[in-house]
Amino acid sequence: MAVPAGVDLAEPYVELSYVDAVRKRRRRPLLDCVTARFEDVVPVRPFRWSRGERHFAGWYWAATTGQHIGFESWLERDRLVLMDADPGVVGIASQPFWLYWHDGIRERRHAPDYFVRRADGSAAVVDVRADERIEPKDAEAFEVTRIACAQAGWGFARVGVPEAVFLANMRWLSRYRHRRCLHRTAADRLREVFATPGPLLEGADAAGDRLATLPALFHLLWVQELAAEGLSVELLGPRTVVTLTCEGAR
Repeated sequence: MAVPAGVDLAEPYVELSYVDAVRKRRRRPLLDCVTARFEDVVPVRPFRWSRGERHFAGWYWAATTGQHIGFESWLERDRLVLMDADPGVVGIASQPFWLYWHDGIRERRHAPDYFVRRADGSAAVVDVRADERIEPKDAEAFEVTRIACAQAGWGFARVGVPEAVFLANMRWLSRYRHRRCLHRTAADRLREVFATPGPLLEGADAAGDRLATLPALFHLLWVQELAAEGLSVELLGPRTVVTLTCEGAR
């Protein structure tokens, strides 16, 4: 891996390899790629399913993008759900590129788990790994990724296991993430009812038939037009207090 003349060697020299819009693999210096729309690229490596493997790979349909996004473990899937639920996120891509650098002995590479584009135009790279599963080589790769992201003006986060109760609630709401769950008449009534905070099931019944109001209610909670109290401390239930948010009141 040749380092161009004039490059500051106080920090790792990093190159990116990715698949462009015409499915051609490219490798370029990191700083030549900072404006690329990596939220639109295809994964740089395939997602494999093998009998006997400890991990479980799959595809998650994201309401944020309207497309399927790959994951390589249940933990990655859980983090993907939380990113999909974040209203500040407008784009997500999995395994967006390889980062290449030289550790002084040999060339190394690392494929971050996700590239995220936010509504304000900023970007972030996310690596998913439980705290207890970080080996020294992983820690080094995450540190190089953090430095590279700082050079590019991107954020970086290494995230682990989410808080269990909050995750359980968001996984439940994710079942209603598709807009087909939004019965418009029911949604309008729910906004009226929960303009005054009240219990979830009581409000759903006051808004109409549960078959229409509950899916719409859960969808509005997913998109944060409604808010539920205590999502981090207790599971959603009939007596959970729900209220209309500023977003829902618009």
